[in-house]
Amino acid sequence: MAEATITSKGQVTIPADIRRNQGLHAGVRLSFTPMPDGSILLRAKTRSILDLKGILKPAPGVIVSIDDMRLT
Repeated sequence: MAEATITSKGQVTIPADIRRNQGLHAGVRLSFTPMPDGSILLRAKTRSILDLKGILKPAPGVIVSIDDMRLT
């Protein structure tokens, strides 16, 4: 089990083996989510919203252009 200590400035160094294992590097943003049981979920935000482009396929049927959707 890896451990870290919080500095007087509130900083934590994530152990090197954890960084390597999770592919973390300088500049990766982390999110902290408090859980009801008192634990904290730590997630690396390694994906951009742009990574979702093309993930959804259009529904079969009528295709409507954006211009047709606009109210004029």
